[in-house]
Amino acid sequence: MIDDASKESGGADQWDVTQYHEVKRGDTLTKIATHYYGDGSLYMKIFEANRDILDDPDLIKVGQKLRIP
Repeated sequence: MIDDASKESGGADQWDVTQYHEVKRGDTLTKIATHYYGDGSLYMKIFEANRDILDDPDLIKVGQKLRIP
């Protein structure tokens, strides 16, 4: 059964646990993946979730807000 809140949000779960990370000086996707997942090799998950703002996983900029799936 789908509740009304779920319908209104386009099917998204009202308890969405998507996190965001603001890129700081010295950050890399590998470091960010290590922080959130405990495994830097999962950096491509972050890259793929942010393809709308990233063209290259090696080119992130200070101040960007990245979705952490």
